[in-house]
Amino acid sequence: MSDYKTATGHDSEIVEIADGNQVRYWWDSLECTEAQLRESVQAVGHSPAEVRRFLKTLSQRGVF
Repeated sequence: MSDYKTATGHDSEIVEIADGNQVRYWWDSLECTEAQLRESVQAVGHSPAEVRRFLKTLSQRGVF
């Protein structure tokens, strides 16, 4: 895990889905559901930029 944390204590450089608080933080931050978040991380990894890009692509396709 990265040493860089946001003001709320969440790591902003990786999307962590093993911790419930982190999951809530990221689905709120990325404006998606928990299921969408987990699917995205499984598809593209833990990079917030990649997850955001993946969610946007799926949204544009009408999948999410």
